[in-house]
Amino acid sequence: MPWCRGKINQWDTKSQQMALLLLCHTHGMTKARGHAQIEPFWPGASVTACRSIQISQTFRTLASLLFLPPKDNLSNEMAPHLQNFFAYVDSHQEEFIDRLRKAVEIPSVSGDAAYRNEVFRMGEFMATELKKLGASVQKRDVGTQVLNGQTIQLPPIILSTYGTDPTKKTVLVYGHYDVQPALKEDGWNTEPFKLVEDAQHRLNGRGSTDDKGPILGWLNVIEAHQYLGVDLPVNLKMCFEGMEESGSEGLDELIIAEAKGYFADVDVVCISDNYWLGTKKPCLTYGLRGINYFLLEVKGPSRDLHSGVFGGTVHEPMTDLTLLLSKLVTPNGEILIPGISDDVAVVTASESSTYNTLDFEIGELEEAVGSKTLIHDTAKEALMHRWRYPSLSLHGIEGAFYAPGEKTVVPAKVIGKFSIRSVPDMDPERITELVTHYVKAEFAKLGSKNTISIRCTHGAKPWVATPNHWNYVAAAKAVKYVFNVDPDYTREGGSIPVTLTFQDALGKNVLLLPMGRGDDGAHSINEKLDRSNYIEGIKLLGAYLHEIAAVQT
Repeated sequence: MPWCRGKINQWDTKSQQMALLLLCHTHGMTKARGHAQIEPFWPGASVTACRSIQISQTFRTLASLLFLPPKDNLSNEMAPHLQNFFAYVDSHQEEFIDRLRKAVEIPSVSGDAAYRNEVFRMGEFMATELKKLGASVQKRDVGTQVLNGQTIQLPPIILSTYGTDPTKKTVLVYGHYDVQPALKEDGWNTEPFKLVEDAQHRLNGRGSTDDKGPILGWLNVIEAHQYLGVDLPVNLKMCFEGMEESGSEGLDELIIAEAKGYFADVDVVCISDNYWLGTKKPCLTYGLRGINYFLLEVKGPSRDLHSGVFGGTVHEPMTDLTLLLSKLVTPNGEILIPGISDDVAVVTASESSTYNTLDFEIGELEEAVGSKTLIHDTAKEALMHRWRYPSLSLHGIEGAFYAPGEKTVVPAKVIGKFSIRSVPDMDPERITELVTHYVKAEFAKLGSKNTISIRCTHGAKPWVATPNHWNYVAAAKAVKYVFNVDPDYTREGGSIPVTLTFQDALGKNVLLLPMGRGDDGAHSINEKLDRSNYIEGIKLLGAYLHEIAAVQT
């Protein structure tokens, strides 16, 4: 068999060779065809190539058992089970994608009161799926909120447990089942709440990557182990919320209250709610920026006015607001608020050097942006300003005319929206104090008879973990096993406030283990999750749990 001599001769049992011949004969394969089909089961080979040929589930499973690498290449004793697990995931891609399709079709937009019932429906979907898998489920009521002038119920926080073996480690995983708003007229190529796979095998749909794909990944891992008759190597606790895109109301209080209750036996925390640095290489994330979100309101007349009648006779709120917004940040990203960067931790030479080894090029960032409008010329400069330095962004103006056509209105009240992304060692309360003082001082200089108010709607501290913790060691081994590369270690420019809450309240290491790519477009139009990232991501989550069980603590 010259077509597979280099593979078969690495094993020393004739029974394996005979079994392979039997498999080839049973499936009517030619020699060349047999080589092409078996090759993908070799660790690191192309799953796409394997997927393109319709191989039966039986053949996948048997081949995965036959083509195990030598024992000294396995990262732990459970690796044979991982091979079976990987084969199962490959052969059940469509079922896993269908589960994601059902989730994406639920428009669980948490920031709009009109969609609150849909957020509840998504929470019920998660609870039902978990119960089908035999997990215990608690739906925690966290009260009400005022949204769009209405007092409405907050969606439940889903707490779930799978496994209570005291001899096993316990991993807490977190994710969210709510999503950002999305309308076809925003510029989507497809209906945002229909999962559509395009010619590039991208799964397009709101929430596909943020965060429905990743949270369903954990459920897929459980299902695969059950089907294979393999015990999950750890106890799994899950915390899924429905308000992450709208400030995570009620979550911090629940975590703190349950730190010595529901979460008392947790050993480590894993969150899959972020992305690879680029599009080619997996990463582990150990830092996030914080956020302060501000609403700046300018009020003038008691009602909207006609500009032809009143233009030039009143102080116009829109004029005041745009002048104030222009004094916050320069086109090159420099924050103009005095003292805002005084508390930023100094970048050490050692830290600076870590950016030199990252597998990332400036062109990847331009591709993700979709234009050549980057402020910085090198990947290192761009990444440091994305992760390591604060930024201020203007988001919108509420109350101003924005529809197509012409309307000569003078708005009576407008609200400017902006945020500051903070880094260690900045404090949210200090940021709010500096911004409030500066904006009021700048408004006084205008000599306007209008009135202003400014408030921070939510603030979150930046987060940094210890990347040499055994939690990260296990994750790195899992990445190596699934992707055959060592991961990059990265920070993120975004904010996931719950990371710091888990770290402080539970006193445990928190890991960010991303599933999606850097060009997934979360929060943007045409959000997507590549099929390969979804499928390989499920494998990664499962491999991580096995490595957690095996790693020395």
